[in-house]
Amino acid sequence: MTSMLTHAIRNLPASSAWAARGCKYLISLSAVQPKSKKTLAKSGVKNIVVVEGVRIPFLQSGTMYADLMPHDLARAALQGLLNRTSVPRDVVDYIVYGTVIQEVKTSNVAREAALGAGFSDKTPAHTVTMACISSNQAMTTGVGMIAAGQCDVVVAGGVELMSDVPIRHSRKMRKTMLTLNRAKTLGQKLSLLSKIRPDYFAPELPAVAEFSTSETMGHSADRLAAAFGISRLEQDEYALRSHTLAKKAQDGGLLVDVVPFKVPGKETVTKDNGIRPSSMEQMGKLKPAFIKPHGTVTAANSSFLTDGASAMLLMSEEKALAMGYKPKAYLRDFVYVSQDPKDQLLLGPTYATPKVLEKAGLTMADIDVFEFHEAFAGQILANLKAMDSDWFAQNYMGRKSKVGAPPLEKFNTWGGSLSLGHPFGATGCRLVITAAHRLKKEGGQYGLVAACAAGGQGHAMIVELYPQ
Repeated sequence: MTSMLTHAIRNLPASSAWAARGCKYLISLSAVQPKSKKTLAKSGVKNIVVVEGVRIPFLQSGTMYADLMPHDLARAALQGLLNRTSVPRDVVDYIVYGTVIQEVKTSNVAREAALGAGFSDKTPAHTVTMACISSNQAMTTGVGMIAAGQCDVVVAGGVELMSDVPIRHSRKMRKTMLTLNRAKTLGQKLSLLSKIRPDYFAPELPAVAEFSTSETMGHSADRLAAAFGISRLEQDEYALRSHTLAKKAQDGGLLVDVVPFKVPGKETVTKDNGIRPSSMEQMGKLKPAFIKPHGTVTAANSSFLTDGASAMLLMSEEKALAMGYKPKAYLRDFVYVSQDPKDQLLLGPTYATPKVLEKAGLTMADIDVFEFHEAFAGQILANLKAMDSDWFAQNYMGRKSKVGAPPLEKFNTWGGSLSLGHPFGATGCRLVITAAHRLKKEGGQYGLVAACAAGGQGHAMIVELYPQ
């Protein structure tokens, strides 16, 4: 499949013009139609709204959050949400959190964070995991509970602490230790200890790799960029665009979802610390990070390991209005997709976008803001090319024609995961609340959020601005 895909994609129109114009290339749409101003409300279906969404600053791993635990970050996000909304804790019916690399001591991090934030021990909470779309799953779980009439108020969020990930003993050592724990006599214990060999002490380090393929996500991103003919120059330009736009948004006070966090024993953190606009010259000096020496994915055009947490207050529209809240947005149609975890690992947005548009009865031209997760610059650009390819649509998606790709003037204009950071389990909530804020700021009505995830999965959701 790889060689065929590479051959076909390389015969698509070259993208050198995109690089030459310095990220000002506007990707064509499959069709231009007048925007619809209809609401996406459905008869007999509850309207579910976002009242508020917050996140603590996303920080590079190994920095200010290094001495904390995941539930500390999630608790801070929950407290930030409570402070901003003044919602009574006892009004919340349920709490759902997403995470990827679980801390063994707090495997149900939603519950531990909720108790730490002062929620009643009578408020149920559970944790979900779906790689980089874990908080997307948390949100849509809450949407389902409200739509089903089980709840009126749900808090959804996500957390990741890459500064301290579980490192295990080897399987041989674990087996020996567990057997030793059951040994009854000194002789049995000494016999077991005598069997321990030096290699038993080699630790098992967690890797951002696919279990089914043993391939790291960065390696897959490198192959994907090569298959779609995405150059190193294009990737660096896109990464620079992300950092430049994020810096502009940060300096302009647009990132209003960020709440300050007083780190125990340290100062208060008020902003993301991974936003670092560089230069093409500096970025060009970095060596390939995964496929050496000829790969194109580097540390500069990849998202960095990030610590952070997010939280979002979801309600039925009726409940929100009864409590005197002015919602920010409706959460409308959403879809989850999955595809080949080897050759199409990071193409979730390509598969999810047309499905969610068709489900909502919209076209690309109806969407006013796009918020896509940026795992790697090459991954984003490959998705945009795939979305704008009739050949790919016909041969891999079972579609007659392409859906078209988002125009860059509507795409991630406040930065993305490459610059703002990517705490795996927390990113989805950031995407949704950013879409809501951009809709209000820019006067749009519909936003489309999409993300890829490990395992070859993806998610897309339509966000509709609440009437102003």
